[in-house]
Amino acid sequence: MSQQPLTSDNTVSREEILEVANLARLGVDENTADSYAADISKILKLMNTLGNVDTTDIKPLSNIHEACQDLRADVAKHDINRERNQSVAPAVEDGLYLVPQVIE
Repeated sequence: MSQQPLTSDNTVSREEILEVANLARLGVDENTADSYAADISKILKLMNTLGNVDTTDIKPLSNIHEACQDLRADVAKHDINRERNQSVAPAVEDGLYLVPQVIE
């Protein structure tokens, strides 16, 4: 593969896609190569945009949930009503749910 850098606008050409596909022994036709080139070019432009964002005064988060999710207390509750729950089950025997046999 030739050692040509990407163009300055971070686009990938159909020829580059076809060359990589050939090296990887992938069957990629020219129409598909055009589509892949356009999609990869869009991704590279987005990465370039994200790379140019000024994050100087932004503190990284170790876990996104710490910033936006309130968790309830983990407390055991003993309010399960077995009889009520099993009254709507299709089949129950001796307090157990019966399910169709799946292994012979």
